[in-house]
Amino acid sequence: MVTKKFRGSPEEADLTRADSLAREIFSDVANKWALLIIEALGEGTLRFGELRNEVEGISHKMLTQNVRMLERNGLVERTVHPTVPPRVEYTLTEPGRALRETVHGMCDWTHRYLAHIESSRRRFDA
Repeated sequence: MVTKKFRGSPEEADLTRADSLAREIFSDVANKWALLIIEALGEGTLRFGELRNEVEGISHKMLTQNVRMLERNGLVERTVHPTVPPRVEYTLTEPGRALRETVHGMCDWTHRYLAHIESSRRRFDA
């Protein structure tokens, strides 16, 4: 996996540049599964199966890929408890909790404007 390197100050993290690490991070977290995982983990620590139940419709493979990506980006912490069988739990890190505030706002926005969006789509598709 090739990762772009960040050089300079955070102010120079330019989403408009194709080679920007900021764009890579944005691309990682701005997908439906990542957003739903972050929202679900905002309620607290969950095991893999509990997380899959919270994010209806996600496959085992997609959940695994997205949780690993969120862990790689420092947004989710994975804890393995040395039991038989091993118990694995996922929780948001401090940056993950900060991002969750934005994600939660997006969820609120969706609920607030859902009727408007549905109405607009009906008009557009007619």
